[in-house]
Amino acid sequence: MPASTSMEWNGNISSVTVFILLGLSDEKELQLILFPVFLGIYFITLIWNLGLIFLIWMDSLLHTPMYCFLSSLSFVDICYSSSISPRMLSDFLKHEKNISFIACATQYFFVAWMGLTEFCLLAAMAYDRYVAIGHPLQYSTIMAPGLCVKMVAGAYVSGFLSSLSEALSFLNLSFCGPNVIQHFFCDLPQIVSLSCSKPLISQIIVTLVAVIIVLGSLLIVLLSYGFIVVSVLKISSGKGSAKAFNTCASHLAAVTLYYGTVLSVYLCPKSSQSMKEEKVVAVFYVIIIPMLNPLIYSLRNKDIKAALNRLTEKATGLPHLK
Repeated sequence: MPASTSMEWNGNISSVTVFILLGLSDEKELQLILFPVFLGIYFITLIWNLGLIFLIWMDSLLHTPMYCFLSSLSFVDICYSSSISPRMLSDFLKHEKNISFIACATQYFFVAWMGLTEFCLLAAMAYDRYVAIGHPLQYSTIMAPGLCVKMVAGAYVSGFLSSLSEALSFLNLSFCGPNVIQHFFCDLPQIVSLSCSKPLISQIIVTLVAVIIVLGSLLIVLLSYGFIVVSVLKISSGKGSAKAFNTCASHLAAVTLYYGTVLSVYLCPKSSQSMKEEKVVAVFYVIIIPMLNPLIYSLRNKDIKAALNRLTEKATGLPHLK
């Protein structure tokens, strides 16, 4: 790539103005195969999540804290996938995958915002499940609509402020050497490694965000499920215990997938995995999981199925088949 399109010269020091994203693969044939695959995944992500939001919005019986959190999670997943997928899809068809410095910072801001908000929402959903199982008689009082709205707003604000602090630390870095990001999106650890200035402030901010948001939300999830286990053990009937665990199964699956994949990328020593493996895992948590979440929460959910039947009956005027 010509230096004039990627550098600005200030005396004897050059400043990078454009980054190059290597993408998932540099093989043109493979990129042409991956394009329709990821285009289909993106469309499915949009359809399933928008469909779930619409269903929850249309059915008054689903206007409960649990489904308030679920619709918020679907919205986050749409934004999460949309912050990466369109750019990645267009890059499959390009020879040069250039992205400006500001565009790179903006993409990272939105990716981090949605990703961190998802951590907070999963923690809020875990607490909601604990209250539903541990304090069923006080559930409607504890999880009042006002608290649900505040918890969702808190998740968005926490994610916003955390991602903003990371993005601002990125803007304060200087880049005067290599400008090739070995990833399919702008990820801060990859960007920091290219900086020719000391990234101490960025590293401190990233560490604080990881401890407060990621590990903090994980602690809430673990504590909530610890109390859930204690509450379930107090239930005398086996049928009641099984029902209690079934209400948590979908959320536990979503938590395991999301936390497991993200932590495997950012906590594992870089020497233990290749960049190619890291890209595959990143595809899973930023592309695949947003597609899977509505399926995970709906597949064995009787309330969702009943709501879908009621909506179908209302739309067609025909009674649904049992």
